Amino acid sequence: MTIIDAHIHYGDDAPELLALLAEFDIRLLNISFARDASNSWQADADRYRSLATQYPDRFAWCTSFDLPRLDDPGYVDGVLAGLERDFAAGAVACKVWKNIGMEVRYPDGRFFQVDDPLLSPIFVWLAEGGYPLLAHIAEPLDCWLPLREGSPHYGYYSRNPEWHMYTRPDYPSHGELMAARNRVLEQHPTLRLIGAHFASLEWDVDVLAETLDRYPNLAVDISARLIDLAVQDSAKVKRFITRYQDRILFGTDVVMRTPPSSLPPEERVQTIDALRGVYTTHFAYFEAKGTVTVRDRQTVGLGLPAGVLEKLYRVNAERWYPGLVRG
Repeated sequence: MTIIDAHIHYGDDAPELLALLAEFDIRLLNISFARDASNSWQADADRYRSLATQYPDRFAWCTSFDLPRLDDPGYVDGVLAGLERDFAAGAVACKVWKNIGMEVRYPDGRFFQVDDPLLSPIFVWLAEGGYPLLAHIAEPLDCWLPLREGSPHYGYYSRNPEWHMYTRPDYPSHGELMAARNRVLEQHPTLRLIGAHFASLEWDVDVLAETLDRYPNLAVDISARLIDLAVQDSAKVKRFITRYQDRILFGTDVVMRTPPSSLPPEERVQTIDALRGVYTTHFAYFEAKGTVTVRDRQTVGLGLPAGVLEKLYRVNAERWYPGLVRG
């Protein structure tokens, strides 16, 4: 079956990569996002758009918009003009990143949240056009907890202390960020919103289930959160995926650090093999019924039935990102 990796950052067309995608019949949805106040994200978007134009069977792309300029009265009009241009050029979604809520501030020091009225016309425009919003709001709950060896995200926060909020009480809490995201869902009930990374409710599928029940316009992708599933009871996770089989999208969040096409042949093979390993681990977890190793953890594969797998791997991405459906 065709598989859509609905959350990845891999803008390259090395022959070895194209061969891997053909082998597994995978299509990549490359995700752009504004990292900082510059417009540097547009270089990624240009590369992703070019790949989607050249290889429409293997690549699609998601646009973004510049971070809020609170002193610019033309900011919203500029964003809408850019979005109109990008969707006309084939973008299938728009993304907002965690720096909205956790970095961007008003002049008085308050944090700018995703439900700020400044962004509302943008979300209205997306909803009216039927364009989805991919929202990475907040971080895993571990971000606000003490560093604990053995926790799924210990490695990331020990290496990236600037994103670890446990000792930074002046920053918004996880609950405050979730509440802001939920207000967007409430204020824009026709906006199709995909919560990246299990909507930052990765630690317990029961908690995520409550949110999905409350907001029918919300779906989630699994990107970069396979380990969070693997440390939960497999039977419980299987029940969750089966129950919400129409609202969970496959994705990996693999980031291309260096284009494989620029690497020497041996390093290029190693890079593509690493990507292959990411996919085979995911496939084993969702498809196998015996013991599976995810990162350094042993768990039991879910053994999902073919119909659920097809929704997870392809159908849900095409439903929540209608632009992926090719005429």
